[in-house]
Amino acid sequence: MRMRSVLATVTAGLAAATCVTAAAPADAHSGKAPGVHACSPAVSITSYSDALDKTTYDGTFVGNLSALAVDHGGRIAALSDRSSLFTLDRETLKPTSVVNLVDEKGAVLDSEGLAVDGDGTRLVTSETEPSVRRYECDGTLVGSLPVPDALKVAPAGRATSNLTFEGLTLLPGGHTLLAAMEGSLSGDTAGIVRFQTWDRATRQGDFRLSAQYGYRTDTRLGVSEAQATPDGRLLVLERGFTAGVGNTVRLYLADLRHATDTRRVDTLTGQEGVRLARKTLLADLVNCPSLGARAKQPQPNPLLDNIEGLRITGRTPDGRLRLLLVSDDNQNAVQTTRLYSLSVRLPHTVNG
Repeated sequence: MRMRSVLATVTAGLAAATCVTAAAPADAHSGKAPGVHACSPAVSITSYSDALDKTTYDGTFVGNLSALAVDHGGRIAALSDRSSLFTLDRETLKPTSVVNLVDEKGAVLDSEGLAVDGDGTRLVTSETEPSVRRYECDGTLVGSLPVPDALKVAPAGRATSNLTFEGLTLLPGGHTLLAAMEGSLSGDTAGIVRFQTWDRATRQGDFRLSAQYGYRTDTRLGVSEAQATPDGRLLVLERGFTAGVGNTVRLYLADLRHATDTRRVDTLTGQEGVRLARKTLLADLVNCPSLGARAKQPQPNPLLDNIEGLRITGRTPDGRLRLLLVSDDNQNAVQTTRLYSLSVRLPHTVNG
């Protein structure tokens, strides 16, 4: 939303996350964290980089970044919500290529979510309808997935424009795709959002609509990203902005295993008998050390900005998950395109 080395051959989705170790951002504009810099008992920050801020590549502005994915070979794919899809070098995290994406009529997308499938094609969400489309590496559109009527933007459905498919992730094995709505549907209680899934019978078969789940966000926050963990749970970024104060960004671990399939539940009000996804707070990023970062506008921690993208890029030697996050600068002079390297140790169970 606009407010806001390689250990083995990489496969799609979460399989890639267990194989790839992406280098931390490193340059003259980086904050370094040579030791453990805890944001919470579960999460630590290693470094950040502003090297991409207000830069261009091949005539294209490098910013408005809303999603990240691990591509084959360990490269990082970075998606702009202005329809540009960048490939970043896995060590320097600087752009090495860019393609521009369009819809069936040649119009640009409000592109927000990104996943790389096992065959290398890119699955990309757009908030406009919303939609999930599949593209070849060169940007050629090859198809789209069905979307439930209720999740479409009004008047076609009950969703609010610019509050639809913000996160996208393939679950382990690559057979299930999940898209996270940023905001609530009309009729659902404010703060309860829907996660839609698609399944396929074969590894590279067509996706078909499958289960849907409810997830409750914190007050005044929306979902900006969802990333499947190797054990099938979800890392969920919740994000909000308050003028004159700055951003709130919280990292949660969500578990869908005991959640109700809500695709036939017309309204979600927290009613008895409908179990929402369980979630556990891993870190409120306001508590991370700032590492010397500077903010261009008021922030409760100068490290913070409009963080929208998150991907698992590998593991640390002690088994923690390596995370790469990115903020969307909205091509705004007082916001920053910033990359963050974090690590997280997941709890074995999710509290109710």
